[in-house]
Amino acid sequence: MNRTRHIRGNKIISLLCAILLISSLAGCTMGAGVSQEKGSTEETTVVDQAPESGMLTNPNANEKTKAIYAYLCENFEVTMLSCQQESTWMGSPDYEMDYIKEHTGKLPAMRGLDFMNQDFDGVVERAKAWDAQGGLVTICWHTGVAASGYQESLKESPNWNNLLTEGTEEYNTLMASWDQAAKALKELEEANVTVLWRPFHEFDGKWFWWGKGGGDHFIELWQLMYQKFTYEYELNNLIWVLGYCGEVKDGWYPGDAYCDIIGSDSYEGTTQQKAWKKLKAIADKPIAYHECGNIPTTDEFEKDGVIWSWFMIWHTDYITGFDVEDLNQIYNSELVITLDELPEF
Repeated sequence: MNRTRHIRGNKIISLLCAILLISSLAGCTMGAGVSQEKGSTEETTVVDQAPESGMLTNPNANEKTKAIYAYLCENFEVTMLSCQQESTWMGSPDYEMDYIKEHTGKLPAMRGLDFMNQDFDGVVERAKAWDAQGGLVTICWHTGVAASGYQESLKESPNWNNLLTEGTEEYNTLMASWDQAAKALKELEEANVTVLWRPFHEFDGKWFWWGKGGGDHFIELWQLMYQKFTYEYELNNLIWVLGYCGEVKDGWYPGDAYCDIIGSDSYEGTTQQKAWKKLKAIADKPIAYHECGNIPTTDEFEKDGVIWSWFMIWHTDYITGFDVEDLNQIYNSELVITLDELPEF
């Protein structure tokens, strides 16, 4: 706001008081770290400030979600949560869970699910059931621009200018897709299920459509989803997980105000020490090994000083092909948290 030199002292004081009052009212309405920006047709909520260390980016997160995030922050670099991605085509959606239970006597602390193939109702049902057992839930989404499946996530290559321009056919298709995911996530919120939400994973690998436009377009896409899900859909049960590939390339980070956990994945069977160091340099947040095939025993993680927030073994052959003795050692290690060891949130 411009002020002329002809305004007298008392008018300046009055003006400053008015500004402070307006700012205070805006802050009370919107919460920390949020502001309003006037667009051409409507007001859009934007994030303008990173949270304090150990705090969720969404100031309106519900109490259970805050408690889970606090637990993850407290245990980061101390213990690793066990996590297992499910499949739904092996005769039972508990195919992987049953296998782990049979060979280790344990169940993973966290279950990985996927909205792929528009399995919104099924994911919601299984997420609720896992939460009822006391477990944590993480959800990813293999999809095209429209809600679809794995092949579309790989094959599509959208026009990014159209996709990110409000009112275009591509934009409207994307928003209709997001509406479906948001509805499912809202159902989980209403059931008091917190979701570690991991959209657009492996973005810097550029094999999925959401990475094919490069870092700048990806950042805009991620921030758009964050803003819509957090402030338009008012989803207060999400912990946002930003999932890099193993290389962790520069130029893809959307900012501290737009994610709660960062991570990397790899199927090389290592502790991911190189990726760990790169992630550490990006942000002061918990770091997850959010997808893997075989991993070393816990001795190697301790030796390398790489204690991820969690590791998630991929489904079907990745878990059944794991060395059974190594799997048993991992699941029964003091370094690894299993379902029976989680607190009540």
